[in-house]
Amino acid sequence: MAYIEFIEQVHRSTKRDYLARVLAGNKADFATIAKKFDVEYWDGSRNTGYGGYGYDGRWLDVARRMARHYGLKSGHRVLDVGCGKGFLLYEFTQAVPGVEIAGLDVSRYALDHAKDEVKPFLREGSAVTLPYPDKSFDLVVSINTLHNLQLPELEKALKEIERVSKGPSYILMDSYRNEQEKVNLLYWQLTCECFFTPREWEWLFKQAGYTGDYGCIYFE
Repeated sequence: MAYIEFIEQVHRSTKRDYLARVLAGNKADFATIAKKFDVEYWDGSRNTGYGGYGYDGRWLDVARRMARHYGLKSGHRVLDVGCGKGFLLYEFTQAVPGVEIAGLDVSRYALDHAKDEVKPFLREGSAVTLPYPDKSFDLVVSINTLHNLQLPELEKALKEIERVSKGPSYILMDSYRNEQEKVNLLYWQLTCECFFTPREWEWLFKQAGYTGDYGCIYFE
């Protein structure tokens, strides 16, 4: 297991006004709407999610870095657990021509509005029960997804990722290193059920038997 930063540049490219999200209205109502993972979360108000999540190419460098690090080649199979609209999977096909992709997400809306090129490879489902055979992927990734599960489901999802991967895996979680980052995370998040310090995340991974790599998002 290794801590690796792949997403930091994408994360830092978004400017966040933490207080504005809290003061804009009833944040509990915003979170309730966001957790439906429907149009309001993906393409509605910034108060309830992304405020419009469209393809802009920002994930291409991430895909290239992951492909280099994990030695992806034509014919290798990549699974994205919590793939959303499939932008990262699309970029894997650009970074590694001939790579085979699969994506899973709970959001029917996201899948219906995914990039046309990857739609045939996406399916609706939960990270808790991955509908794939054992050791069927050369790389499994899950970006900003598993922290949306409560602890019992999170443990199951980690075990499922371990089960379907015959090679490396990489997951990205929300985290904090100090009280300011903790407060910022609480102000900003809408869908998180679990968020811990990096040390706690690593302890949890070991308890679940997860042996892949991981990274953390910090709200500085």
